[in-house]
Amino acid sequence: MLNKAILLALAAAAPLVSAVGSAKVLNRCSESVTLWSVGQSVSAPYTIAANGGVYGEQFVRDPVTGGKSLKITKASDGLYTGAPQLNFAYSLDGDKIWYDLSTVFGDVFPGKKLVEFSADSSCPAIVWANGTPPSGSQVKVCGSGQDVTLVLCASTDSGPW
Repeated sequence: MLNKAILLALAAAAPLVSAVGSAKVLNRCSESVTLWSVGQSVSAPYTIAANGGVYGEQFVRDPVTGGKSLKITKASDGLYTGAPQLNFAYSLDGDKIWYDLSTVFGDVFPGKKLVEFSADSSCPAIVWANGTPPSGSQVKVCGSGQDVTLVLCASTDSGPW
């Protein structure tokens, strides 16, 4: 039987578990989109409904790739057909989350505003005013305890998105 002092010592030595946020995608576009969560494996396709549909997953550190990419296409089979992709990539690094936005095979949302932001308002946002990537690095970093949300077809006002 363990005595109280040993139990307290074991409890003090246990690692602290910190809460982590989530990667979210909010679809404000008038058409549905398809998303795959890609790391060491590829998830099944997930349809995000038009006009307010949401996808979310808790931040995880992929044991093989180190990060994940939420790949979004307008085509339901777009990941496998070479359709234009919007990629919301993230990498959980302890108490930090690194996030960025990029495209592959062309622009998915030309003319539509895209915004990727942390729930922590002191963290930098990524804003593509016309749906195409601006020049320069898009990689941002923030605390991992808050959600990071990508808004598709965001309001053209300055905020909220």
